[in-house]
Amino acid sequence: MNENQIADIWMLFKEYLDKKTMDLAAERYIDLLADHGVSDKVIQNASGFDDSLDDAISYYMDEEPDEDEYDEDNWDYDDED
Repeated sequence: MNENQIADIWMLFKEYLDKKTMDLAAERYIDLLADHGVSDKVIQNASGFDDSLDDAISYYMDEEPDEDEYDEDNWDYDDED
């Protein structure tokens, strides 16, 4: 799947979405693409077609945790006994 296909599919379904749920639908759409193996580079290059899609892409790109972020060895435990 390429950037244009991502945008075309989004624009096709966008007109049928309620405005209140559009941002959430865009986020779920991007998550679905990522879950099905669309690369981060392709997802990132799909920005610039639609504001809601752009926001979802930005959120997805910022959301990815660093590998060390959840590493228990790096957690700071205060012993306040």
